[in-house]
Amino acid sequence: MKCHACSYLDSKVIESRDLDDSSTIRRRRQCLSCGARFTTYERMEMPTMAVVKKDGRRELFNRDKVASGIYRAVEKRPIAIARIEELIIRIEREVRSCGESEIASDRIGELVMTGLEELDDVAYVRFASVYRSFTDVASFEAELRRLRSR
Repeated sequence: MKCHACSYLDSKVIESRDLDDSSTIRRRRQCLSCGARFTTYERMEMPTMAVVKKDGRRELFNRDKVASGIYRAVEKRPIAIARIEELIIRIEREVRSCGESEIASDRIGELVMTGLEELDDVAYVRFASVYRSFTDVASFEAELRRLRSR
């Protein structure tokens, strides 16, 4: 790592700290020539993943979009943030580990549905009502019957 003060190419790491779920590492470094200290960030480069929408459009996979949908579903539910974040991480890991450069949006939706069903029934029904486009009370009742039967 090149020193910002003297451009010397060697430095030593004084301190390392994981950030953002261990996907980013913050390192405090010291130049071996002039002694200047500086901070660097190392981030794991994730392969580009495209999401294929129902209408055929493609957009880049966005973890924040998945997280937003999940957080809306669990709003005002007694669920620990740590459990919610674990679910989001698990879904992202599964999406990225599929071995393909594209994934159908339906597949991501099903992963979210499965995770929410394990996490909280109310959050699951909230998400399902939007994801499956419930149009009437009968749709809700059918889903609730399915939940009760399991």
